[in-house]
Amino acid sequence: MCKGFNYWAVMPVVDAIMLNVLGVLIAFGIIVFLIRRKYNFGLSLIFGSVIVGLFSLQTIELIDIPKAMIQATFYSFEEQQVFTDTIELALLMALIYMLAKLMQETGAITTLIDSLRTFFSKGGTLGVIPAVYGLMPVPGGALFSAPMIEEEGTKFGLHQNQKNFLNVWFRHIWFPVYPISSAMLLLCLELANIDIYSLMLADIPAFIGSILIGGLFLRHFLRRHPKGNGSPQRKYGGLIYLIPPMLPLGFYAILQFIGVPQIRSFMLGVICSILLLFLLIKMPLKKYGQLIKKAINWKLPLAIFGIMIFREMFSVSGANVVIADMIGHLFFPSLILVIIIPVLLGVLTGYNLGAIALSFPLVEPFFSSTGVSLVGLSSIVFISSLVGYLISPIHLCNVLSSEYLKTDTTRMYRMYLPAAFSLLLLQVVVILFLFHT
Repeated sequence: MCKGFNYWAVMPVVDAIMLNVLGVLIAFGIIVFLIRRKYNFGLSLIFGSVIVGLFSLQTIELIDIPKAMIQATFYSFEEQQVFTDTIELALLMALIYMLAKLMQETGAITTLIDSLRTFFSKGGTLGVIPAVYGLMPVPGGALFSAPMIEEEGTKFGLHQNQKNFLNVWFRHIWFPVYPISSAMLLLCLELANIDIYSLMLADIPAFIGSILIGGLFLRHFLRRHPKGNGSPQRKYGGLIYLIPPMLPLGFYAILQFIGVPQIRSFMLGVICSILLLFLLIKMPLKKYGQLIKKAINWKLPLAIFGIMIFREMFSVSGANVVIADMIGHLFFPSLILVIIIPVLLGVLTGYNLGAIALSFPLVEPFFSSTGVSLVGLSSIVFISSLVGYLISPIHLCNVLSSEYLKTDTTRMYRMYLPAAFSLLLLQVVVILFLFHT
């Protein structure tokens, strides 16, 4: 042993680091296991947070675990005051889900689809139908459009895996530029602290790329099959139901000018959309109230609390610094790590919101050495996690759409994998060209 080397002084530090890393690995494993077993995502994250804290007791105190949970949700011990950001974000998720369910239960979305169908021929509805349903960011929402894709696809002689690919792919084309999705709200408002419109602008290449890639596959499918006949008379009435899901965007743009916080702007917009939908469908108030009650769902709000608690515990325990330092010693450029980690977590969790929440603390320490601006890097994290989420075999849309269409996700990987990674490559190349520092 070298002279002057104090073995017993170093070992506790090494043990603390190893326990920290072990705790994170176990927590991630349990979280992924619970998610795959269909346990509540929010509760799974909270349980994982406790594990991270318990394995970090050599560097933190036991009381720091409940303090981190409180700090993440409603009270800042540093500033000694209550804050409502997390609660408001959770409430916003509940309201968005409610609007989506009301659009479905009232038949508004079906009427909208019927009108859109008259504007497109030669199979265009195979992309339009799931895209319209994609305006409602509801977990597993591809199931809503699957019956219509089954019917439309059969008219053109498509195989089940082709229908499945089109249904899932076109449902998600809005994700790069849809600001009332929970994943984008979380990334912009809580993680990166950037303007939503800045991220939307950076994500435009991925949005355009999604449309073009999906269009190429659709054209390829239809080229080998008979084209639809007839040119139905256009129906304009149902197009009015595009207003409710788009109204929150207008509220956000207007209220920002008078200083209303972003989350509250969206909340007001969604509330007004729910009221507007009631006026448009002309349904008895009592029945609409029953539908609202039926549409109350606390899984998404609980997921927000779980994400914030896990993120805070990850920081309090020092696990983010330890793991980032370990990954940083691997022989990979920082930019590659910023791309790969969100993709892997997207595949493992099958949840875009969760992939962003888990990956951002891991990759953030590498941002300064990439030569890319914060907005550009946030875009890469967002699209990388989206690609991993898209191709994940436990992605709820993949599971439900495949089940309805009597196929499985792996049967469309021949199309899915090239499409998804082409999209990621396109976005990364554009970001490196336009957002370098």
